[in-house]
Amino acid sequence: MKKILTWILIVVLSLYGFGCSMIVQASELEIETPHAVVMEVSTGTVLYEKGADESVHPASVTKIMTVLLIFEAIEKGELSLTDEVTTSAYAKSMGGSQVYLETGEVQTVETLLKCILIASGNDAAVAMAEAVSGSEEAFVESMNEKAAELGMENTHFVDCCGLTDSTEHYTSARDVAIMSRELLYRYPEVTEYSDIWMEDITHETAQGSSVFTLSNTNKLLRAYDGCDGLKTGSTSYAKYCLSATAQRDGIRLISVVLTAPDTKTRFAEAAQLLNYGFASCSMYYDEDPPAPTQISVKGTIQEEFTVCPEGEFSYLSTTGEDFSLIEKYARWDENIAAPLEKGDQVGEYVYTLDGKVIGSVPIVMAEDAPKAGYLDYLNQIWEKWAL
Repeated sequence: MKKILTWILIVVLSLYGFGCSMIVQASELEIETPHAVVMEVSTGTVLYEKGADESVHPASVTKIMTVLLIFEAIEKGELSLTDEVTTSAYAKSMGGSQVYLETGEVQTVETLLKCILIASGNDAAVAMAEAVSGSEEAFVESMNEKAAELGMENTHFVDCCGLTDSTEHYTSARDVAIMSRELLYRYPEVTEYSDIWMEDITHETAQGSSVFTLSNTNKLLRAYDGCDGLKTGSTSYAKYCLSATAQRDGIRLISVVLTAPDTKTRFAEAAQLLNYGFASCSMYYDEDPPAPTQISVKGTIQEEFTVCPEGEFSYLSTTGEDFSLIEKYARWDENIAAPLEKGDQVGEYVYTLDGKVIGSVPIVMAEDAPKAGYLDYLNQIWEKWAL
């Protein structure tokens, strides 16, 4: 009986591919979904693609860009998570997926983010678009500007939630991966919301208060180890779409599937693609990063200034390279002279693997190095003479 149960489990995992980790070659991947991409987040490396640049309707996956602009507004200080947003009649009128906001209802930015990321609320998305830009139309202009800035060459938005079945509203699997990566890389805290399975919110209106339960539309959260986001979407026009993200052993991947024929295929093939991605790559992190050090700067009277690496170094391998062969060294600019400001680059730490350069990290000033003037040199001479 134990053997029979074991074989049944193997067959089930093979059929659905949600939790298993299978080593599959890209040439052996057989997915029904016509548009797909697997991307590693820290480097933006594409590990797999199929029909990646064909323009299609993304349905509510559109909201990834909406959430990205909301987080940007918070970062700029234009909004805070505790700010209150009043629902307009226009926002209330949104159909499709909604959290049933009433005209005049007040919710915090954080609550509306949850409504967007957990329950895909179109009304919440429009309410936030109006809070950020004054109107959905102005917000959509910002969405398209951001898409252009990110190099999303096959994208054009006409609304902030993906509700409109318009041929003018489109993106591609690669572009969805690009905006998903931007959101996850710059604002990793987004997974604190996209990972919530169910949560209650309270509607406070003139008619009284009521509780509404947000239920996450991303079934991979419970079916795939390490999955903590990101956004689903489906309409009869767009079919079934998903940008899924998962993290294992320090590697975060994005799996995008667009126009899948049904919801079962959407989740199963997104999981299959994540399995392929995790089996295909390994990540090197410098566990002994360079410490701050001192350098001399020409044109100053101060003997030394502190410099440090700008960030950490990581390297994505898709060929099973031996990370023990990685070495690093400092390469300095030829003429390091004042004036310099904190953050100015003066060199780089170069990383090699078996003698081949695989990347670098800038070395930057940790403090200002002002250019010395005539009086500075006189004071220096006077101080030495006085001693």
